Amino acid sequence: MEACLRYLLLAAAAACALGLGASRDASLAADTRPTEPAGGPATAPAGALDEVLVTGERPGPGMWRVSRDGHDLWILATLEPLPKNMTWRSRTVEERIASSQVVLAPPQVNPKVGFFRSLTLLPSLFRARKSPDGRTLEQALPHDLYIRWLALRVKYLGNSSDENLRPMLAALDLYLHALDASGLTDDESVWKVVEQTAHKHDVKILPVTLDMPIKDPKGSIRELDEIPQQAEVHCLETAVARLETDLTPMRRRANLWSLGDIEGLRAMPYPEEQIACFDVLFNLPKLGDQLKDARAHLTDLWLADADDALNRYESSFAVLPISEMLKPDGLMAKLRDKGYAVQEP
Repeated sequence: MEACLRYLLLAAAAACALGLGASRDASLAADTRPTEPAGGPATAPAGALDEVLVTGERPGPGMWRVSRDGHDLWILATLEPLPKNMTWRSRTVEERIASSQVVLAPPQVNPKVGFFRSLTLLPSLFRARKSPDGRTLEQALPHDLYIRWLALRVKYLGNSSDENLRPMLAALDLYLHALDASGLTDDESVWKVVEQTAHKHDVKILPVTLDMPIKDPKGSIRELDEIPQQAEVHCLETAVARLETDLTPMRRRANLWSLGDIEGLRAMPYPEEQIACFDVLFNLPKLGDQLKDARAHLTDLWLADADDALNRYESSFAVLPISEMLKPDGLMAKLRDKGYAVQEP
């Protein structure tokens, strides 16, 4: 139930959060010994761990420097997923944070429903976990896709999966379990260290958060019944395809990130199965319009906060996903368009 609530409301918010998937900076110390859970080694498919993660002192990707009139905004780019057991310490990052007057938190959306109101949504959310027509995954998916999903389910979920989940939720469940079994995580571990460093040096942290009231929660949940079945099947198919082909490249990207190889990261394709899934939500008449507006407003909010930091402070610090640093229409490109000088690592 909690996973469904988080998916239908928070995952929709994540779609607004600029779609960033990142990489971080400066002198890194990475400890990437394989994780072994209680009861024996983690089970992972052959080939998923072929890319051996680097260990020891590593430089990490350098920070982007945004400047105007003698004021600097240093931006640390992040990457997800990263190894679960990786720890990093960056003297250069710590020095930049310590000498800054403010740290901008990663941009995020905060869906607002209200605790008591959310309780009234639970029956609707429970029903929304399943396909509107009541079909199981075996009945809803093309046979060849079902067989591919089933093979990955056996590897990563064993017998714990729910055949009655709608395809979108089955895709999310499979993806998260596959990352975990492969020693990867998409949590915000690097930001947590930045946050701790800011607190250590008494540097103010500025949240960049957009509150998004869900105008009609029950109507938004009912709207999920209008999602075309083929769109949900496409969402699951793209998730399956990525897990079949991209787990080893995910680890390679983590290595390139830890080595500071920006050109290597730029050269590697980065398939984002989440886009296919979130596109489904963006195309819903009511919720989709809210999400599109929130994404645009969040971009404007971050740019306004970056402007303010660069105008008011001699030095400031921010954390963004590396996709925003590299894509042609990302936040870094928007800062260039506003006339700021940008120095890449």
